[in-house]
Amino acid sequence: RNLHLLRVLPFRMDSQNQYCVSRPIYSTRAFEHVNEKQVRETKTIKERLRNSVKCSPKLIPQIIKKFFPILNWLPIYQLKQWLPGDIVAGVTTGMVCALQGLAYSLLVGVPPVYGLYAAFFPILTYFILGTSRHLSVGPFPVTCLMQGAVVLSLAPDELFLYHGNTTGVNGTATLVVNTTARDATRISIATSMTVLIGLFQFGMGVVQVGFLVRYLSDPLVGGFTTAAALQVVVSQLKLIFNVPTNNYNGILSLFYTIGDIFKNIKQTNMVDLIAAVLTIIVVMLVKEFNTKFQKKLPVPIPIEVIVTIIDSGVSYAMDLSTNYGAGIVRTIPRGFIPPRSPDVSLFSSFGGPSFSTGVVSYAIAISVAKVYAAKHELIVDGNQELIAFGISNIFCGCFSGFVATTALSRTAIQESTGGKTQVAGIISALMVLIVIVAVGPLLQPLQKSVLGAIIVANLKGMFMQVHDVPILWRKNKTDCCIWVLTCLACIFLGLDVGLLTGVIFELGTVVIRTQFPTCSTLGNVPSTEIYKNMKDYKNIIECPGVKVFKCAAPIYFANIEYLRDQIKHTVGFNAVRVFKKRNKALKKIHQLIKKGKLKVTENGLVPVAPLGVDNEAFERERDPEQVEGGAQQEVNGGARPAAEVEVQVDWSSTLPVSVRIPKVNIHSLVMDFTAVSFLDVMAAKSLKLIIKEFMRIGVNVYLAGCDDEIIMKMESMGFFDEVVNRGMLFISVHDAILYIKMETDSENSDDSMAEKVPETSKPS
Repeated sequence: RNLHLLRVLPFRMDSQNQYCVSRPIYSTRAFEHVNEKQVRETKTIKERLRNSVKCSPKLIPQIIKKFFPILNWLPIYQLKQWLPGDIVAGVTTGMVCALQGLAYSLLVGVPPVYGLYAAFFPILTYFILGTSRHLSVGPFPVTCLMQGAVVLSLAPDELFLYHGNTTGVNGTATLVVNTTARDATRISIATSMTVLIGLFQFGMGVVQVGFLVRYLSDPLVGGFTTAAALQVVVSQLKLIFNVPTNNYNGILSLFYTIGDIFKNIKQTNMVDLIAAVLTIIVVMLVKEFNTKFQKKLPVPIPIEVIVTIIDSGVSYAMDLSTNYGAGIVRTIPRGFIPPRSPDVSLFSSFGGPSFSTGVVSYAIAISVAKVYAAKHELIVDGNQELIAFGISNIFCGCFSGFVATTALSRTAIQESTGGKTQVAGIISALMVLIVIVAVGPLLQPLQKSVLGAIIVANLKGMFMQVHDVPILWRKNKTDCCIWVLTCLACIFLGLDVGLLTGVIFELGTVVIRTQFPTCSTLGNVPSTEIYKNMKDYKNIIECPGVKVFKCAAPIYFANIEYLRDQIKHTVGFNAVRVFKKRNKALKKIHQLIKKGKLKVTENGLVPVAPLGVDNEAFERERDPEQVEGGAQQEVNGGARPAAEVEVQVDWSSTLPVSVRIPKVNIHSLVMDFTAVSFLDVMAAKSLKLIIKEFMRIGVNVYLAGCDDEIIMKMESMGFFDEVVNRGMLFISVHDAILYIKMETDSENSDDSMAEKVPETSKPS
């Protein structure tokens, strides 16, 4: 019984809660007149630029705070409440950031100390310029891999080979890599590319084009980062196995690298492999423990730091490099390198990859920043973030660092351990500074395979995105296709080309969805002003003689022909074909009249001789009083005098000629434009032609629900004239239907399905 009441209650609530509206039937023109429509002020580009650069003494503090967001939160910093959490978060995040900087330098192809620079310098500028209070700024594996692909392609080992002092089996001198020259060239490329990335980001922020990142949808970013994670794992396999591989970039580079690894698998250093496997297992298990007991642990266990310290101690004690041939970091000098300007001559070599890397790094950062801004009810300015990251990368590049963004794992640690502001970021930078100036040399025995294993272990979250595929398939198959295609494209074509392919495919899906929009025939819910799709509901009715057509998309050059076809399908006939067939029938009727086989009366056509067609619909008696001169005079065997007479043809009845004319069962067509947000010149021209095609066969067309912006565009494009005028615009579909009913009821003596054609008699 209770279940029955629950099922019936919503219906009762709906039937009791009603509202009644009494208002006039509004055409758009009448509504504008009654409500006194105002003319909008349109400003020229010059006026807009003048207003945008206008500055007053009152606006100066706001402008300064906008470009230096630190002034918004630093004056209100709550020392007792926020500082303890910021210290704990900064120390914890700083240790992780330093080790990730060392590890991610391997992805870029530069010595590990430059990873420490990349983990230190960007934080300093972002502290002042960034709008997010929780981001942990520094290197990220995906962007490092994208930058490393460029570095390795421009400076491969093959360019730095020279003949060594030792000889090979056949007596020739062995080739040795000049690591000093190679590293110097790679550092120059990496730092110059970082500066160019920063310039791109800064320029985009200045011209306020942060909206471009919106074209990187979540499915696209998910597929891209998953493929990038796979690329990162493959790139680290050579360190984990400690086997030589060539440097590949571009199409199928992933598979070429895998091929080299399997080709040289017999050269695997077991010490490096065992250390890497153990590191991956331990790091992943402890991270799972941290996640599971997050609320109970005061701070997450810094397992990367612990593993690094243990491995450095074991490697130093057992001299793994000398005794077992393990690959170690070897050199981490203390202190900083003097700043230097980028090599501008290299900019042309990596302009495209720099732009794509800059966009990806910004997309990752802004997406993470918005997550935590929403959680803490804060605001993130996308364009200011571009400026902040742009200046941070320029600054970092000049001090020999590589591209910086953020990482969800580091940011999660900083926020979960109590970080409230970017003071935590500054403290983490101090931790990295301690490593640079003091602790760095102690990490020189650290195995590279352990650093590679730390990178792989931190990619678990990216690989878990694969679980999004079946969810996307159930929710939206198009988004699922974007995810899968972007991922496959990045795997097979490389990250740059793959990302571009994914963006093009994504935009293509948008174009296709607007090129083939959802169109429907609407019906009325009885006794309401509600109109819904006829296919979706049973208890809706269609107004007799009227079709209501709805297009749920912008109308532009690419979909106007599809729209025309959908209108034909909705009304059930082709207006152009109807017009041509009617003209053909009229010509034949005209010939029969001239031959005297049809007699013209003011009320219709009367056959004089049997035509083989029974057409009783036209056999009407003529009222003699309506004709001047009394009864009708027949001249020349039924021909009428040479006077122009109107012939009424009832197109819905059988005609006295053998022409099959499509039936036109409507007298009005209402187009619901409530969902139309855009109309271009070609679409307006074609739409106007469609309306005229219907009007010339006696079908009136009405446009309902047009937005004021659409109407203004119609006027500016010369859409309206004497035939297609503003009188056919209505505020809503219901207004148009009520107007049609009113007009139909008032035309008692006129037949809306008839067409009058002037005729003359047969010449004598």
